[in-house]
Order: sequence, then structure tokens, then C-alpha cells
Amino acid sequence: MPLSAALLPDASPRSAAPGELLAARFAVPSTALYLHSGRVVAGLLQRGVLRHRLVAFEAPCWLDAASALLELPSPCDWVAETQVALRALPAATLRRWHATLPEAAARMLTDLARAQRRQAEATLALLVQDAEARCAQWLLQHARRADDGRVGIALQQRKRSIAAQLGMAPETFSRVLRNLRERGLVLQSGALLLLPDPDGLQQIAAG
Repeated sequence: MPLSAALLPDASPRSAAPGELLAARFAVPSTALYLHSGRVVAGLLQRGVLRHRLVAFEAPCWLDAASALLELPSPCDWVAETQVALRALPAATLRRWHATLPEAAARMLTDLARAQRRQAEATLALLVQDAEARCAQWLLQHARRADDGRVGIALQQRKRSIAAQLGMAPETFSRVLRNLRERGLVLQSGALLLLPDPDGLQQIAAG
């Protein structure tokens, strides 16, 4: 039986207005939220403003059920971007359901929940860096060494898409790349970015 079908009958309806905080970072969620309609953004709030945007979720989907399942603090803040309708499932109910699963399925779900949290934490750590450090770290993470010894990246995504992953405007991403080229840290040939000085980029990434 699908997760939503098995658990939604035990979930309470809830609604929220745009801008409303649904779940806070560092708090262990008492409920797992199912987004029935609308859009929710995950990121980092600073003084009530979402300064760092991680990802947007469109209904229907579960929101941070991993933290509720694992009884761990949420790695980010969850904010309604539009008017939303939700279902709030008690975390204890989710864990009881999880305990009824076959051992292999339960273990796989636990592993997936942990992996999802690790990915969110790594992405958020990247977002809070300054733009140049974020860009340098992304370049190093995606670089590959070719047979001729050169280190580089074949850009298979549009710059706008990469900028969105890094939590910055496309114009900012282009400006940072231009600055890195002027300093000899990046060479661009069409859709290929060469990294002639990985150690120099590593210093920026660690900045």
C-alpha cells in the first residue's frame, strides 16, 4: 500500500498562508507534513526572511518526513510560498507504521531518510558560503581529470540551472566565473571549463 494511502487517514488537516513557517530548523518535528495543495520552500530563515532557498516542493508530496521518522532536528526551515493545504501526521504514528514494515523495506527507508538529510545538510552548508566560495566548491566537486591530465568540467546544464543549485542569481554566477577567469583559475572553451589551478580554487572554497 502506498505511504500516503496507508497514513493519510490518521493525519489532521491544516492550512497555511503564504510566508507562514511550517517547520523550523533545529526543531525535531512532532508531525510529518503531507502537502495536499500549494507550494512550499525549504531553506534558511534569517530574521524572518528566507535568505537562502534550497528547493521548492509542489503538491502532492511529503515534507521532511525523514526528520520525523529518524527523530532528528530538521536541517532547514519550511515556509509556505503560496496558500497551502496540508495533512499533519503524528511522528509517532509514522514510526509505528515503519516498525510494521518487512525488515529489508524498513532498513531501506531508513537509509533513504538518512541520505536525504545528509544531502540537504551539505547543500545548505554550501548555500551559506559567499558566492565565490560556493562556485569554487561546485567546480571542484564536478571536475574530472581527462586522459591528457587536464582537470575540467563539461557543462551539461544551463548556467541558470547551475546558479539555482548554488542559491544565486544567474548574473552573480556569470560574474563569479568571469572573476575566476581573470585570475587564471578557470579557462572556458565552449561548453568546457578547464581548471588549471585546482589548489587555488580549493583555497577559495575553504575561505
